[in-house]
Amino acid sequence: MSNEVQLLNQFVEIINSNNQDFIQENANVDGMSPMSHMMQFAATASKYYTMEHLLSEKVKQSHEEGYIHIHDLDFYSSGTTTCCQIPLAKILKNGFNTGHGYMREPKSIMSAMALTSIILQANQNQQHGGQSIPMLDYDLAPYIQKTYRKNKERLKEVIQEKEELEKKAWEWTERETYQACEAFIHNCNSMHSRGGGQTPFVSVNIGTDQSVEGRMVTKNLLLATQAGLGAGETPIFPIIVFKVKDGINYQKNDPNYDLFRLAMETTSKRLFPNFVFIDAPFNLAYYNGTPQSEVATMGCRTRVMGNIHGSEQTIGRGNLSFTSVNLPLLALESTTVESFFRKLDETIDLVIDQLLERFYYQGKKKVANFKFLYGQGVWQGGEELNVDDPLEELLKQGTLSIGFVGLAECLVSLLGVHHGESEKAYEIGLRIVQFMRQKADKALEKYQLNFSLLATPAESFAGKALRAARKKFGIIKGVTDREYFTNSFHIPVYFPISIHEKIQREAPFHALTNAGHITYVELDGDASKNVDAIEIIVRTMKEAGIGYGSINHPVDRCMTCGHKGIIDNECPNCGEENENQIERIRRITGYLVGSLNRWNNAKRAEERERVKHR
Repeated sequence: MSNEVQLLNQFVEIINSNNQDFIQENANVDGMSPMSHMMQFAATASKYYTMEHLLSEKVKQSHEEGYIHIHDLDFYSSGTTTCCQIPLAKILKNGFNTGHGYMREPKSIMSAMALTSIILQANQNQQHGGQSIPMLDYDLAPYIQKTYRKNKERLKEVIQEKEELEKKAWEWTERETYQACEAFIHNCNSMHSRGGGQTPFVSVNIGTDQSVEGRMVTKNLLLATQAGLGAGETPIFPIIVFKVKDGINYQKNDPNYDLFRLAMETTSKRLFPNFVFIDAPFNLAYYNGTPQSEVATMGCRTRVMGNIHGSEQTIGRGNLSFTSVNLPLLALESTTVESFFRKLDETIDLVIDQLLERFYYQGKKKVANFKFLYGQGVWQGGEELNVDDPLEELLKQGTLSIGFVGLAECLVSLLGVHHGESEKAYEIGLRIVQFMRQKADKALEKYQLNFSLLATPAESFAGKALRAARKKFGIIKGVTDREYFTNSFHIPVYFPISIHEKIQREAPFHALTNAGHITYVELDGDASKNVDAIEIIVRTMKEAGIGYGSINHPVDRCMTCGHKGIIDNECPNCGEENENQIERIRRITGYLVGSLNRWNNAKRAEERERVKHR
C-alpha cells in the first residue's frame, strides 16, 4: 500500500472511528467535535509530511517501531516550540499587540486579569505546548495598587476620616480582586484557541509575594478556585502551582503561612494547587532571594532553570521540544543489564541527533512566523529582533529534553522485579536514570545547547509504547500485561506502598530529571474533611527533597442534581446512574481532566488501577 493511500485511509478513520485511543489522544480536546476533526486532519497531514521529508531515515524508523517517540510530531513542520514561562509584568507594562490592535497598560486589577487571559490565548496559538506565568502574584500586585488608589479617590468625597477611608478602599479593592480572579478562572475554562478546538493550557505560579497586594492576588485566586465555575464545577484551568519556601510560607510563623494553609484547603476541595518546592537542593541552587530566581513550573511538570546562554531563570524561556525513549522495549531486546545499557546509549545518541535536527529546523523560522511569541517579547529578547530575523540564536536559551517512559517495566524485564519491590532493582533504576542524565549533560557540553532529562508526561505515549513492545514480544507478565507503561520513574500505581515510602523512593529521581518531574499520591476519600492530612503529605514531600508534587483524591459531581462528593455507582442524592451524567475530575500528568469518557484507554486503565491510600 502506498504512503498516499495510507494517508487517505487515516482521513477516513478520523471521520468514522470509534477507537478511543485514536480520537482521544489528548484529553483536553473533545475528539468528536468538528474543529477537532479539522485539527486531526491537519495533524495527520503534518505528521505525514514530517515523516517523509523532515526526519532522517534512522530516526523515522526508530519512531515508527516504537523505540523512541517524537512528541508533538504534528507540530514539527510548523517549527513551533513546546512551552514558555510568560513575563507577564513586562508585557502588561509595555502594552502588546495580538495582531488585531494594540492593548495599552491596564489601569485596574479587573482589566489586568482580562488582558492576562488575552495574552495566554494569543500565545497558545504560537506554541504546541502550554503557557505558564511564573510569578502571577508579583506581576499583578501593581494593578491592585492602582485599583486601591482609584477606590480611595472615589471614596474621598464621602469618607473624611483617614483610617476609615483606607479600610473601605481596601475592602472595595479586595472585592474587585476576587471578581477579577473569578472572571479569569471562567475565561481559562471557556476561551478557545487553535481554531476553537481546545482551551489553552494555562498554569500560574503563586504564593511567595509578601506584599499586601501580592497576598491579595494569591488569596482571591484560591478562594475563587474553591468556589468553582458557574454550576459548581471544578476548574480544569488554570493549573495553580503554589511555591513553598521556608521563611516565607512554610513555618507557622512565616508571613505567608496562612496562604499556604489556604492552598492546602483548596487542594483538598479542588485538587489544585500543586506544590513546587524552592528549597529542594536542585532548585535552591538558583535562588538568590529575588522572585525572578524562584523555581516555577508548567503544570504538567516541565521545568526550565539552567541556561548556558544567558539568565539562569525561568521567566521568558521554555522547552523547545522533547523526545522520549521506550525503556521496556529496549530491556526486552537485551539479554543482560549491560547489553541494555549499550542499547540505551545508542538510542539516546539517536534522540540527541533528532533533537538537534528539530532545533536547527526551528531556528530557521523567523520572528514573522511567531509575531506574538517573539515580536511581543514573550520569549526573552524576542522584541529586540527584526521581523525577518531567524530564531536560532534566540532559541538557544530554551531547553532540549530527553524523556523516558516505563522504568518500572524495564526493571521487571531485566530483573523480574521493579524498584518498589527490590533494593537491587531500585539501585539499577537509579543507575539507568543517572546514565541518561549524564548523556544529557555531555550533549550540553558538546553542542552548547541546554540539553536536559525529562520524566516524560506520558498521557498518550504510555499506551503507544506498550503497544509497540507487545507487538514484538506479546504479553509478558509484569511488563506488557497491562494497557500502559508506568509514567517515567514512578513506582507503579498498582503497587501497594505507603505514601511515605513512595515519596522517599521517588525523591532521588527528581534531582536527576532537571527538565521536569512530578510525584503524586492517591487518597481514597473526601480530603476536604482532613486538611491536616494534606499538610502532612506536602511537608513529607518537601523534607524528602521532592521538586514538584500533587495530591489526587476523588472529586465527583452529579450533573443532574449538582451534588458534589464521592459518587460510586449512582448519585446518593438523586439516584442518577448514567455515567455520562457523572463528572469525575481526575489528574493526568499534573493537570486535571473531567469526564473519564474523554480519556484514552491506556489512561483510563492506569487511573482504574491506582492504589488509593487512606
